[in-house]
Amino acid sequence: MRLLRGMLYNMNLSYYPIPSSDECLPLVRRGFEYGWIEVKKRPPIPDVSEVKKAWHNHSAIFLPAILTDVLPLFQTDIALAHNLVEEIQQGADFSEFLESEHYDRRLQPSFDLAGASFEDNDDQGIEKVIFDAWEGDEMVADNLWCKASWLSFDEEDGSLRFRFSFGFEGYEDVAADPIRQEWAAKLTDAIFPESAAVTSHPDLNALLQTVLDCGCVRFMERIVYFNAPNGGAQMHHDVERGHEGVVFAQLSGSTFWLALAKPKLLDEIDAFLAMAPMDKWPQLRKLAADRQALSDYLEERDHEWAEDLIDRTPEFFRHLIDRGYAHVLEPGDVLLMPQSSLETCVWHSVICLGDEAGEGLSFALKKN
Repeated sequence: MRLLRGMLYNMNLSYYPIPSSDECLPLVRRGFEYGWIEVKKRPPIPDVSEVKKAWHNHSAIFLPAILTDVLPLFQTDIALAHNLVEEIQQGADFSEFLESEHYDRRLQPSFDLAGASFEDNDDQGIEKVIFDAWEGDEMVADNLWCKASWLSFDEEDGSLRFRFSFGFEGYEDVAADPIRQEWAAKLTDAIFPESAAVTSHPDLNALLQTVLDCGCVRFMERIVYFNAPNGGAQMHHDVERGHEGVVFAQLSGSTFWLALAKPKLLDEIDAFLAMAPMDKWPQLRKLAADRQALSDYLEERDHEWAEDLIDRTPEFFRHLIDRGYAHVLEPGDVLLMPQSSLETCVWHSVICLGDEAGEGLSFALKKN
């Protein structure tokens, strides 16, 4: 298998509370400053056996530059996607873009635009565009959708995501309908053809088949991200029934990641609190005295006491960086994250690096 040689290393990063050189990059998300980082050395791509071992140990796996050989094939598509994002950021209707000649040519004859919703009940939602899928004269899947949303409530954060799925959002068990799930994935290919950088990459697919021990990997519940300066995502996971994990691919721009399995996150919270002043995070300390209680609390929709530490404390960011859980993704890089259960899933936090928005693909992995 081409390129898969060497050992599994974490990104060699240095953290600074203030910049120490011109090579330092600021970590800023929605106006909150975490410090500065400098990439000292990019690691080699790991050996297949090391990737498989890390996956079964529920660790995030960094695959540097694995897609760079195919990215030149998709530069026009990536540029058009960035143009789409810029227009939506300035108030253009997503559905009108998809009805234009260029996008209509991509969508026909398989997808018929059936309607649009401006998501008045979702403060982050922008517009959901609904499609039916056809094979000849037969409708094979209905109520497929692509939803454009802001990534946060912050008006200074222009980050967008385009999520592809079907049915009633938040209620439907997507794993129970593999046919519509497959057609929602095909809809992603039609609107964002650069998806093929992941789904059709021979080396990446061969690696995933080996790691998941299957003959074919399906890329489901797809999200196309555009993390903008001052944007990103707070610490979270992506567990969903029937999925083994997530592949994230950076196609343009650059992002900083913290990524570690939930048991490791619990360990690091405990270790950090043990070193911190006793008057800090009193409510979280009480929870952390019972590991299961803290684990359950992290799964609650509102876990503000934990967010104050894991999302808004620069010293905790530095702690995780020093422990080797940080990665910087550049165009062509991939991050694999096991997500098979709530107990072992990889939690991750993302920050846009640099002055420009970047495109990233986040696809759930499903064995065929």
